[in-house]
Amino acid sequence: MRILIIGGTGNISSFVTTLAVEGGHDVTVLNRGRTAPPAGVRGLVGDAGDPASIEGAIGAETFDAVANFRSFSPQQAADDVRIFSGRTAQYVYVSSASAYQKPIARLPIVESTPLRNPFWQYSRDKIASEDLLVAAYRETGFPLTIVRPSHTYGPSLVPLEGGWTALRRILDGRPVVVHGDGTSWWTLTHSRDFARAFVGLFGNPHALGQAVHITSDESLTWDDVARLLGRALGREPEIVHIASEAIAREIPALGPGLVGDKAHSVLFDNTLVKRLVPGWVASTPFAAGAREIVDWHLADGARQSVDDELDAAFDRLIARHGA
Repeated sequence: MRILIIGGTGNISSFVTTLAVEGGHDVTVLNRGRTAPPAGVRGLVGDAGDPASIEGAIGAETFDAVANFRSFSPQQAADDVRIFSGRTAQYVYVSSASAYQKPIARLPIVESTPLRNPFWQYSRDKIASEDLLVAAYRETGFPLTIVRPSHTYGPSLVPLEGGWTALRRILDGRPVVVHGDGTSWWTLTHSRDFARAFVGLFGNPHALGQAVHITSDESLTWDDVARLLGRALGREPEIVHIASEAIAREIPALGPGLVGDKAHSVLFDNTLVKRLVPGWVASTPFAAGAREIVDWHLADGARQSVDDELDAAFDRLIARHGA
């Protein structure tokens, strides 16, 4: 298949790109040219937020599938409908599981769970984009597939708030902040596992018109996440529980993603993706993923950058709210 991936070099999309090439597909990546695509992949330079640059980059080409990992607004979705109508047999929109209703009224989450997130503008923009794309599918047959990742990570992404700064605190024997009481349920999915399901949707006629989430079946508490990372570091973390709203007040940049997503327990029913991609299962437990994360960071000192401002904010939170 001839596949165009908009993005293609990020935390999730790089795994998709590599796996698609390994599967024998003819893959083209379109991005701003700041990161070179992997070997065997043709690169085009364009900006996902600039429709003229996309049109200029792809010219008159057509594709069997287009996947956009860099669409964050309804205007971008509308532009893609115009650009790719009649030029692809499948358009895969990468949305977000954070779009599911918050607070969550019922578990497990299925694809028909209502979409509503009053806490996070990012999620509301994804919902509005989905609405526009679904309307295009219904009205004109635009060949849409919606994919909703949840918290998907690779070796470079630390799931705890603060990233490497949090891991450095664990290594130094300093307390680490975990939101709430640490017992809410969460789902972490390795990008490698996500990619196998995602690539399995390319060219799948049963995926057209569908919205599907792709997540692991493993359930973890946030205390579990911290302890597994600590185990990989060889240190038992000292966990301090602080209310999500208090963290959001002290560190506003963390607020929307925390109060609008991570503070809520999630459990996903993956029946649909397993039916669309027979035999697929997420096979990387977070205990193994945590070791990959730690090994990746420890392999290069340049990857161990501490955010001093954030580190100080954690200290203030602990002093003010930690018991």
